[in-house]
Amino acid sequence: MPCKTAFFSSPILQGITARFKTPVKCRMAVVVCIWLMVSLTPSGSVAQNKPMDAGSIVSLKSHVKEVAQVTRTISCDFSQEKEMDMIAEKVISSGKFYLKKEKMLRWEYLKPFSYIIVIRNDQISIRDENKVNQFNIQSNKIFLEINRIILGSIQGTLLADEQNFKADFFENPTSWVVKMKALTPKLKESLSEIVIYFDRKDYTVSRLEMNEPGGDRTRISFSAKIVNQPIADEKFVVR
Repeated sequence: MPCKTAFFSSPILQGITARFKTPVKCRMAVVVCIWLMVSLTPSGSVAQNKPMDAGSIVSLKSHVKEVAQVTRTISCDFSQEKEMDMIAEKVISSGKFYLKKEKMLRWEYLKPFSYIIVIRNDQISIRDENKVNQFNIQSNKIFLEINRIILGSIQGTLLADEQNFKADFFENPTSWVVKMKALTPKLKESLSEIVIYFDRKDYTVSRLEMNEPGGDRTRISFSAKIVNQPIADEKFVVR
């Protein structure tokens, strides 16, 4: 059974635990999240990626942007897998993810521990067991960057961030795969690459991978996605 310290090695929780000085012994990357979650490739097999041509890249960017523009809400399950050099066993966690435009997001970890992160406008609320903490996202540059990367990855806007990332585009039978290498010195300290998988059926993000310079890796896969169905504002309140 993975310890709670290992669970908190999620990239999503890195900025949060730093903000509230929660003891974390395992080194983690500053990135997300988010999300972030596995239904891409059958277990035991690896889909072969091949480079995309220029026309296909332009088409992918256009479709991803169009889908993001008409997406008002997303709710889904997520599964997160963390590999760390310090721990031989993979750390597996899972839960529910909710997104509502413009600035409402909820990560609800259900297993192996209960942990809720809610972003509403610029306010962050975190519930760890029975304790709730709140702070303004603008007061924490680390978490501000994490939130930007999470939302940018899920909504596809990160593809246009040429100042901070260099993107290489690939495809396989189930996904379009975008490998984004960090360019800025600050990002490189804790994040070497983000890999975003877009589902070929609907252009939504089905999986994220965050690779750290030290070799640690986080994979988040989304499943059972429900798009543009009503989500009550109450879902983005933590008590």
